[in-house]
Amino acid sequence: MAFIGVDLHTTSFTVCRLAADGNEVFETCQLAAADLDRFCLSLDADDEVAVEATGNSAWFRDEVIACVGRVVVVNPKQFGVIRRSVKKTDRNDARALAFFLSKDMLPETRVKTVAEGELASLTHTRDLLVKQRTRLLNKIHALHTRHGIKLKKESLGSKRRLNALETGRFSSLEQVELRIVRDQALSLTDAIAELDREIASAAEAMDGYDGLISIKGVGPRAAAVFLSGIGNVDDFEDADKLAAYVGIVPRVSQSSETDNRGRITKRGNKLMRTTLVQCTFIAIRYSGYLNAFYQRIKARRGAGKAIIATARKLLAIIYDTLKNGWVFDDFPAFKIAGQNNPAGQSS
Repeated sequence: MAFIGVDLHTTSFTVCRLAADGNEVFETCQLAAADLDRFCLSLDADDEVAVEATGNSAWFRDEVIACVGRVVVVNPKQFGVIRRSVKKTDRNDARALAFFLSKDMLPETRVKTVAEGELASLTHTRDLLVKQRTRLLNKIHALHTRHGIKLKKESLGSKRRLNALETGRFSSLEQVELRIVRDQALSLTDAIAELDREIASAAEAMDGYDGLISIKGVGPRAAAVFLSGIGNVDDFEDADKLAAYVGIVPRVSQSSETDNRGRITKRGNKLMRTTLVQCTFIAIRYSGYLNAFYQRIKARRGAGKAIIATARKLLAIIYDTLKNGWVFDDFPAFKIAGQNNPAGQSS
């Protein structure tokens, strides 16, 4: 049995094989079919491999997992603290991975299925295009403001309103700028609409989709973000572990005499955290339970902290829904389809 650390790049990978007697063997291979096949043939069924999570680590894992006993995909942010203790080289990185793998001390990251990975990529692409469109619409608004023309930003979300923009009061250069920016915004609007259709279709085929969209405030796109971001809900022992993964728990600084809790950590999937907060604003309009909780926290700690606390409460409901296979027949009353009694509201 050997512990194998792999420093993976886009065109090559460096390997450190750590044997039980402490002997180390290094090798650098090209990331080509011939070298990868040779590497796989050199592996034994009880070997363990560690590789940092990168853009192609999931693919690399799938290539070698059938040849070894275990593949650990390592969280690079957490492992970086260890790695920076020595000079950064490919050999040192591979050696560190192999050594800490042998001690079972590597911070392992969760590996998504192909369907989850593709859907996550699609939702992030949509988020990127939405932000690009917002910048373009802001540019149109700024050009009008410069000429003292009042234009509501919200109206620019309409394709009809964009097409009907009056450009006669602008200079010839500004008219060119407006036309190009408007056309790009319209093109992005069409692309986003296509992505929305594909995202909804892909999410609908995944386990847990029906349960999530039965929660008032969670629509098809939000369900897609949650399903692709959470993955296998059984990976999380409880809702608190999921909240920590999403990054919606407070930072804690403890000593022997103090216990200080600050703002949320904001670690993890930013899109999932943002989507969760957006869903919370809608959910509190329908759920008396969530609204009462929100109002209670708001009275004591303000609206900002209240919405974050309520978002964590909603995330607990999402966790229970996925964990138990719930589908709400009446979400405001917490009534689950096929059950006579409402679901508990203590989550």
